[in-house]
Amino acid sequence: MLTYIGIDDTDNLEVGATGETANHLIELIESRHWGCCQAVTRHQLYLHPDIPYTSHNSSMCFVADMETGCIEALMQDISSFLKRESAPGSDPGFCLAIEEQIREKDALIDFGYEAKKRVVTKAEAYELAKKANIHLSEHGGTGLGVIGALAGVGLRMTNNDGRFQGKLKIKEPGMLVKVGEMIGRGTMDVVQSLDGYILSEDEEVRMGDKLKTVLLDGKRVFLVYRREGIREWETCLNNHLEKY
Repeated sequence: MLTYIGIDDTDNLEVGATGETANHLIELIESRHWGCCQAVTRHQLYLHPDIPYTSHNSSMCFVADMETGCIEALMQDISSFLKRESAPGSDPGFCLAIEEQIREKDALIDFGYEAKKRVVTKAEAYELAKKANIHLSEHGGTGLGVIGALAGVGLRMTNNDGRFQGKLKIKEPGMLVKVGEMIGRGTMDVVQSLDGYILSEDEEVRMGDKLKTVLLDGKRVFLVYRREGIREWETCLNNHLEKY
C-alpha cells in the first residue's frame, strides 16, 4: 500500500532536526520489514510572524510502500517515537495517508499550496484530515506541527514540490563530472537545467558546494545552470533552490 508519512515541528533551535527524525522513521519501517521507503522531501511553508516555526518553517514527508497489516503497528510506533524523541518545547505533528483510501485529494493538495502562502489553522487541518480519511495527530506542546505534517503530504502528492533532504557527495567543489557518472550513483534520475533542458550523459557539470536534488514531475532531479556568456554547466546555488 502506497502510504504518505508527514511530520513537522519535532525540533527546537538547539536540539534535533525534523529531517533526521524522518530518516529515523524510515529506518524503523525498513528494519522491521514493514515496507520500502522513498527518500525524504523537505517542503517550504509560509514564513510569517504569526507562525511559530523553529528556523525555516519547512515540513518533511516520505512515501512508503507498506505491507498489508502493518499500519496500526506503524502508527503506534511513530506516535511513541515522536513523544519520546521530539525536542523539549517542540510541537510535533504526524500525518499518515494511505493513497488508495484518500478522499478529497484535490483539497489535500490545495491545503498544501495554501500553507505556502497564508497562515492556516489547526482547525482547518483537522477538518480536512477527517473529510479526506487521513490520520492526523499531535504529540506534545501546542501540536501546531499537524499543519505542516498535513501540508507536507499534500505537497508531496503533487510530485512537483520540495527538495530532497540532505546534501549529495559527488566530487570536490570545482571538479568537472560527467552526467552519466552522476546518475550512475543512484541518487538522481536526471540532470536538468533550470529552463527544462535535460543534459546527456556525455555532458559535464562543474561541482559547487551545495549539491541537492528536487522533486519535479515525480523524478529526483539535479538542477544546473549556466552563467551568462559561459557554456559550462554549474550546480545550482542557494538562490536557485530556494523556490523548490
